Order: sequence, then structure tokens, then C-alpha cells
Amino acid sequence: MVSGFSKLNKLEKIDYLVDTCFQGSQRVKSQLKEFWHKDLDAQQIFDEFSENTISNFYFPYGLVPNFVLNDEVKIIPMVIEESSVVAALSKAAKFWSTRGGFHAQVVSTIKLGQVHFIWNGETENLIKFFNANKEKMFAHVAPLTMNMEARGGGLKDIELINLTEQEPGYYQLKVSFETCDAMGANFINSVLESLGQFLKSTIPNYYGFSDDERDVQIVMCILSNYTPDCLVKAWVECGVEELNDPSNGMSADEFISKFHRAVRIATIDPYRATTHNKGIFNGIDGVVLATGNDFRAIEACGHAYAARDGQYRSLTKCSVNNNQFRFEIEIPLSLGTVGGLTSLHPLSKLSLQMLGGPSAKELMMICASVGLAQNFAALRSLVTSGIQKGHMKMHLMNILNQLEATEVEKEIVRKEFESKVVSFKSVREVLEKLRGLH
Repeated sequence: MVSGFSKLNKLEKIDYLVDTCFQGSQRVKSQLKEFWHKDLDAQQIFDEFSENTISNFYFPYGLVPNFVLNDEVKIIPMVIEESSVVAALSKAAKFWSTRGGFHAQVVSTIKLGQVHFIWNGETENLIKFFNANKEKMFAHVAPLTMNMEARGGGLKDIELINLTEQEPGYYQLKVSFETCDAMGANFINSVLESLGQFLKSTIPNYYGFSDDERDVQIVMCILSNYTPDCLVKAWVECGVEELNDPSNGMSADEFISKFHRAVRIATIDPYRATTHNKGIFNGIDGVVLATGNDFRAIEACGHAYAARDGQYRSLTKCSVNNNQFRFEIEIPLSLGTVGGLTSLHPLSKLSLQMLGGPSAKELMMICASVGLAQNFAALRSLVTSGIQKGHMKMHLMNILNQLEATEVEKEIVRKEFESKVVSFKSVREVLEKLRGLH
């Protein structure tokens, strides 16, 4: 056990770690320091993102060119470590660039927060209190919402929710917000805590309550990452004949039939739906990370939305009507383009500049379209050549690096596997033969 660890400086933290876990290894100490940013000012920014930081953990920062969205050509920044995602996205972007590109529109941008509280009394009396004080609640938080209102956002509505059948005395204030181009977490939480204080100070003095009804317990005041009314749609569509592609190894009709069935299976079976939707987030998360947004909140919301009818299902849909193929996604995405890491991380700022300085709504459309593109690429592989052929080709370099292959060995092995299925075992065997070990 260690006391006062947070008060140690970075080098002292590293020394403690190395002495405790790595037998004082100077190699480990040097390795951690090698990943420090050479610019000390930049490193200080990274250090202050979190606590007890000792180094940086790098992820690849890649690009997807030729991405046509709403008739504009974009270069998409991607932060992801998984092999084949960027390659698959690039292929899907190129494929759809000659078929009208991707289309997207924002449905709504409302975000939610909750004041959870316990109050024991007659529900009708609480409803009367709420109706009598709703406007006063808006006035109470006006100093906090004034600046957001000036930008077109603010506090939109407050609802009283009765959940006493599930938990004795349990009620909520369900609060709706518009946060414009900010993700708005700090703004929302500040307003919610102020509303909690309003309840705490007002309920004991309300004339309509009996003595037994003057006690309230504020359990917590916190935003919800489930934002089903912060919703965006994206889609691609083309004539059936435009899906004739010799590389698929099948006719357009057969391809569409298999593709449609694959989506249908992900709608029926939650086991398949989980992997199906994970692939969507391979695309979305890459952009979310590159722009300094919270991928954990985005995923939690998306997965909750996928289960909104009581069963976890695909987030995408496929249809064919009047000889037109259509593939679409509807997904809640609560994103920001100002504040937080979007303003602090140098590469997040660069990503947003690369995307043309998008508004939060525009970033929602970009992310949804990238998620749809990644899902299209994955399904296309699954129903034609299979997922492993392309994936393991991309994974070959990781295997070679893991086996510490030289540049000469890498080139020989790449040629060896141009027409072979890649596996760790087979690559190792080829390397061992090259090295005279087999």
C-alpha cells in the first residue's frame, strides 16, 4: 500500500511503479519516458486530462478519403487500433462515391438530465406543488441558462415522473436541454444540481403539504447518457443494377438477398446484433475519439437505443422498393464541437478543422454516416468472401511485428501470403523456415 501517491511528481510515480512491479527495471522506466511528448507544454496538457498520469498511450490516427456526404467530399479522421477498419471504410466510401454518396439528416437534438428524489406523501399533492412551482424552477436556474439561451439553447422542459410503484417514494424531475454545439455535460449537471437545491429548500415550506410531507431526500442530480431525442439518420440508396460488382462473385440480386438477410438476422438475434452493432461503432468511435468526444457515452446510448423495444436489435435497416436498394441507420448521438477535449487536444482541433469546422449537428451526421459505411463494408465481406480474408491480410503486419520480423522478412512473407489465408501459426512457420529453425 502507498500513501499520498497523488502528491508524488511524475518521475516519483514512475519510480514507485518500477520498484513495485518491475524489480527496478531501468528499461521500463526508459520506455515510459520515451512516450512523453517532446513539447513540454503539450505534455502538460495531456497530463492534466486525467490523474496520476505517468506517460502517454498512443493509438493510430488515420484517414478515410473520398467520403461523400450530402454531396460534399470529406476526409474523415479516424483514431482506432483495429486492423482493417480504415481500409474497409475507405473501400465503402469509394464504392458509394459513384452511387450518390451518403445522405444524413438530424431529427432532433434534445438531451436529458434527471433529479432523482425520495418524497413520501400523496402524489396528487406533489403534482400540485410541481405545477405551482414549475415556472419558478425555470426562473431559479435562469442565471445558469442565460448564456446557453443566448446561443439558441437552454432548458427546454421539466417533467415530474412518478416511479413509486418500482421504488417507494421515488420520483424524478426529467429535464430536457438544448446545448447547441457543446456536448453540455457540465452545463446540464450544474442546472440539475440547482434544481435539486430548489426542491430541498422549497418543499419544506410549501403551504399545500402536511407536516409528514415536508421532507425530501435528493438522491442524485445527473445527466443521462441515454438521449433518444438527440437523433440522426443516415442512408445510402441506389438502383439494384448498380450493385452488380464482379468482385462480389455473385449477381446483384443474390448479393442483395444475402445482405438483406444478414441485416434481418441481426434484427432477430441479439447475439448477432451485438457483433453487428459493434462493427457500427468501429466506425463511429474512430471519429468520436479523433474529435475529442466521449465514445463511452456514445456507445452506452447507442446500445440502449438498440434495445428500446425490450430486445437488443440491429441499428441498421435494409430494404428494396421499386427496384431501389436502401441501407440506413437511425441512432442517437450526443456530440459536441466546442468545449472539453475538442478545444484542448491539438489533434482533436486538427480533426475538426479537417472536417470543415462542423457544428454538433454536422458532426452527428458525419459519425452516423461513417457507422453506416463501416456496417456496409463488414456485411459485404461477410456475405461474399468472408470476414477473415481481408481482416487477416490487414492483421499480417501485426503478426510480423509481434514475431519481430525484419524488413526483408516482412517483404518475403507478404509475397508468400498474397494468395493464402493468414493465420498466426502459418506466418510463424514461414518465418521459422526463413530463419532455418524449421
